This record gives sequence, structure tokens and C-alpha cells, in this order.
Amino acid sequence: MDTSILIRTFIAVFVLADALGNAPILVVLTKGMEPKERNQVVDRATLVATTILLAFSFIGQPILDYLEISIASLQIAGGLLLLLIALDMLRGEIEEPITEQGRDVAITPLALPLLAGPGTLTTVMLLVSESPTAHISVAIGIVTAMAVSWLIFRQANRIAHWIGAEGALIATKLLGFLLAALAVEIGSAGIRELFLT
Repeated sequence: MDTSILIRTFIAVFVLADALGNAPILVVLTKGMEPKERNQVVDRATLVATTILLAFSFIGQPILDYLEISIASLQIAGGLLLLLIALDMLRGEIEEPITEQGRDVAITPLALPLLAGPGTLTTVMLLVSESPTAHISVAIGIVTAMAVSWLIFRQANRIAHWIGAEGALIATKLLGFLLAALAVEIGSAGIRELFLT
């Protein structure tokens, strides 16, 4: 086991998953849910994101190569997904839990692309490629980083209680704007990679 790769994986995955920054988004997207339901969303999102990252660390590049999908294309798709959610937030269309609207917020956008976004997937694949024996170190780094992110997300109930109903409304608009900006940034990075390099 390579301790250096493990530590770098932990830092990269934790920073890119940005649980601290995404916790308020979780609160907004699960508005109207009971604390138990919100915790279930957190559990599912973290489990799905961890599974995807682990899978990509082992078989991601061969799959992308087989399907002829570039990392840039992943970035553009991730940006579009985030932008759609952000527009719903800005238009005030997220007034009830997304699970009640026929889709599961734990899968999109929390697991993909917020926790396991294109940047995180790319980083994991690059770290694995550094050494023939890097897989175990990268896997442990991923699991540890996602466990810490899970603990942070579990505090979302306290955040929801603290900001209250009016705070949640303000946060929805503000975070929708910031999420839209993040979506454009992710998508434009993919466009630059795809067309300008």
C-alpha cells in the first residue's frame, strides 16, 4: 500500500466532493423532508457516489475508451445536469422534496455530479494510473474521504433547523445562482477541452 497515494486520494476526493459547500444544497433539495428521510437521502447519495468512484478507479478508463467517451464529454454532461437543477431552484420550482416529483435527489444531483463529479472521476483514474499497485491505496482513500463527507452531510438537519423557512427560501435562490455558475464552469471546462485542445 502506497501511503502517499492514499493521502493524495483522500485530500483530492474530499476537496472535490466539497461536502461542506454542498451541505446547504442538500438542505434546499430535501426541503419538506423529515430528518429521517433526509438522512436516508444522505446515506443513498454517499453510497452511490462511493460505489461509482470505486468502480471508476478500477474500470473507468476502459469503459470510457470502449464507448469512446472523453472526460470532456463527461464534464459537459455533468454541467448540463447541474444547470437544469439550478434553473429549477432559481424559478422556485423546488417547493417539495424531489423524490415526490418522481426522481431521487440522492442520485442526481447529489451523488452525480456533486459528490462524484467529472473532476473527481478524472482525478481517481489519474491516481490509479500512477502505479501498478495503486488500486488499494486509492480505494482506501476514496472510502475514507466519502465517510468524512457522509458525517458532514449528516449535520444537514442542524443546518435546516438553524436557517428556518425564510432562510431556506433565500438559500434556494442564492445557491441556485451559485450552482448555475458551477454548472457553467464545469461545462465550459469540458467544451474547452473538447474543442480547443
